[in-house]
Amino acid sequence: MGFCSAFFLILITILFPPIGVFCVAGCGPDLLINILLTILGYLPGHIHAFYLIWVYYERKHDRRAGIIHAQRAPGIFSERVQGTGTTYGTVP
Repeated sequence: MGFCSAFFLILITILFPPIGVFCVAGCGPDLLINILLTILGYLPGHIHAFYLIWVYYERKHDRRAGIIHAQRAPGIFSERVQGTGTTYGTVP
């Protein structure tokens, strides 16, 4: 299930980067930044979106392995992507 969701998320992000950011980070500052970057140029929107997705999946993998990051990833405002908060009422 993880590979399929990541694959479809990457396909969506290639077509329209803000939708991929919304799927990972939700509605917040990261989405607004990505929309503005996509308006300014299609490539900066992609770079930002793929950076968010990469950090999200890297931290998700590390949490499963028992590694908890003390520092926040630079340039990311979403707690969901940072992995510091709880998700859906469960403790990671």
